[in-house]
Amino acid sequence: MTAWTRRIPFKVDVAGVIHIMGTALYSRPEAAVRELIQNAHDAVMRRRRRDLSFRGRIEVRQDAEAGILEFADDGFGITVDEAERFLGTLGIGITGILKGRYTSTDYARGDDDGLIGMFGIGLFSSFMLADQVVVESRSYAGGEPVRWSAGAGSDIELSSGTRESVGTTVRLTLKSEYRRLAVDSDLLEKIIKSYAEFLTIPIFLNDAAARTNVIRATWFDPTPEQEALELDLAGYFGETPLDVIPVQISPPGDIQGALYVSPQRVPGFSGDAVVTATVLRMVVSRDIRGLLPDWASFLRGVLELRGCSPTASREDLQRDGAFQAAREALEDYLLHHFEKLAQTEPQRFEAVLAWHRYAWCGAALTHARLRNILRSSYKFPTSQGLLTFEEILRRSSADPIYETEFEQVVWYNTERAQEAWINSLFHGHEAPCVHALRSFEESLLAALVGDVGGGVADLRFAAPASPHFAEQILGVRELEDAPPEWQDHLSDAGAVIRCASFRADQPVMTFLNEQHELANTFADLKKQGAVPTGFQRLIDAHFSGESGRRNEVLLNREHRLVARALEQSTAAPLAGVLRMLVLNALTTVGAKISGEAHRRRADDLDWIAECLWGKS
Repeated sequence: MTAWTRRIPFKVDVAGVIHIMGTALYSRPEAAVRELIQNAHDAVMRRRRRDLSFRGRIEVRQDAEAGILEFADDGFGITVDEAERFLGTLGIGITGILKGRYTSTDYARGDDDGLIGMFGIGLFSSFMLADQVVVESRSYAGGEPVRWSAGAGSDIELSSGTRESVGTTVRLTLKSEYRRLAVDSDLLEKIIKSYAEFLTIPIFLNDAAARTNVIRATWFDPTPEQEALELDLAGYFGETPLDVIPVQISPPGDIQGALYVSPQRVPGFSGDAVVTATVLRMVVSRDIRGLLPDWASFLRGVLELRGCSPTASREDLQRDGAFQAAREALEDYLLHHFEKLAQTEPQRFEAVLAWHRYAWCGAALTHARLRNILRSSYKFPTSQGLLTFEEILRRSSADPIYETEFEQVVWYNTERAQEAWINSLFHGHEAPCVHALRSFEESLLAALVGDVGGGVADLRFAAPASPHFAEQILGVRELEDAPPEWQDHLSDAGAVIRCASFRADQPVMTFLNEQHELANTFADLKKQGAVPTGFQRLIDAHFSGESGRRNEVLLNREHRLVARALEQSTAAPLAGVLRMLVLNALTTVGAKISGEAHRRRADDLDWIAECLWGKS
C-alpha cells in the first residue's frame, strides 16, 4: 500500500462552540453583559491612549418591544479589515495582540495598559443570549464604517456600515428565554453593577442622566483616609467593620484594596473569607476562594489583583505562580498588620479576638506566628483573673525545693464545675491555675508552653496525680494509696482513692478528670444505643489508652471522722458514712456515679437513719 500524507485545516462547528461556552465556560448566561462592557471599556481606554483629553462613556439600552439589548461606546472602534480578521475568529483579538499573547506586525505593544480583555472570545458569549448579533463600528484610525452580523448559523455577513461617529455598537436580538434583560431595567442594572461597579469609565443605562456605576471605591485610592475607607466598606458590604486593613502590596503581589474584620461570627475556623477580586477594576468574583489564608475566615473586602490573570470565563483567577505569590504576600501582610495592632492598639485587637476567638485560637494550634500574637493578647481565665500567657508564665516560676528540671510550671484545670474549688486551692499561691474551659484552650495552652522550649516550662493538670501538686499546692503530706480494703469498699465511686494529711476541716478532696467523665458519658450513650456504629469505633479508639485516667479522691487523716473510720473495719458504721461523704463530694463537683453507687448511697443513708433512731 502506498504511503500518503494530507494537510487539512482545523474546522470549527460554531454552533457547537457556542453551546460549549454556554454550558461549560460560563456559569451564568448574563456573563455576556460583562464581556460586552469589557470590550467597550477596552475600546475607550485605547482611544484615551491616543487622545489624552478624551474621557469616553458606555451606553446600555433596552428595547422591550423588539427584545433588543444594545451596548454602545465612543471608543477606538474597528476597521473593515479588523472586523473581518477578528470578530469572527474565536480565540484572537486586538487586546490579546496588544498584550503580547500573539505576534503581529500591525500592532505595537504599549497601548495595552488598562485593557481588560485577553482571550478573544467575549463577543461569542453574546450568542448565549441572542439569536442574532449585529456590530456597527467606525475606527478612530480612519476608514469607512463597517457592519458585522451573525446569527444561529455559521455564516457571517460583513457590509458597509452607517455609523457616523467613532465607536462601536453591539446589538443583541435576545432569545425568548432572555427577553427579560430587555424589559427589566432593575435586573439589568443589578447585573451591570455586579461586574462593572468599580470601572472608572461611566456606564449609562437607557440614556439616564446619572451613571449606573456610581460607587465611590476609596480602597483604590493611593492613600485612602481611614474613616472614608471604613464608611465605603460599610456601605458596600452592609456591616460595620471591627477593624479596617488598607492593602498596598508592591510586586510580586501587586495588590491594592482593603480588607476588614467582619462583625459576623464565623462558626469554627474552616469557613472561607469573602473577598471580591477585581482585575483592572472589573469584578472577577465576589467570592474568590483560596486567596486569603485559611485562618482569616473572618475577613471581608475588595482586592485589585493586577498581577493575577483571570480564567477564560473571567469568573475566577488562574491558580498559577502569580496567584500563589499574591496569597503568600497577603498572608505576610495580614500577619504584620495584626502583630502591629496587638502591640499598638491592644484594646481594638482584644475586640477582634473576643468576636472571633474560635477562629483565631483554632488556627493558632498549627500556626506558630499566630500563637506568637496570642501570647501577649489572648486572655485565659485563671484563679487570679484574666491573664495573658506571658503574664501566666511570669507568675509560674517553679519552686526549686520541688523542681530541678523546669524553670516554670503552668497549672491548669479543664472542669468548669471545679473552677471555684480550684480557685480556693490556689488562693495565696504566686502561681495561678489556668481554667482551660473552652474546647480549644487546653490544646492552645499546651502549644504555647511547647513554644517556650524543652526543659524550660512544663504544663500540668491540677490534680494530685500530677508531680508535686499535692505537696506544693495542696500542702498535702504523706500521700499514699488507700489500703486495699478501702479501695474495694469505695469502688462504686469509680475513682482512685488515696489517703493524705491536710487541713483538718476538710474530710475529703475530690478532683475530676475530664477525659474520665467524657468516657462515662459516651459509655452511657452506648448502653442506650444512641451512638452510630462508625462513630462508636472512633470513640473506642480515642479512649483506648485512657483507662488509667480517673477521678481522684483524697481521704484526710487529720479529719476526726475519717481518721476514726480508717482505724475501724469497712463493716463498721462509720465506713458507710465515709462512703456517703465520698460519693456526695464527687456528685457535688459534677462527677457521674453509677446506678449501683446511687443505690449503695441510699442503703447507707437508710442504715444510718435506723442507727440514729436507736433501732438494731
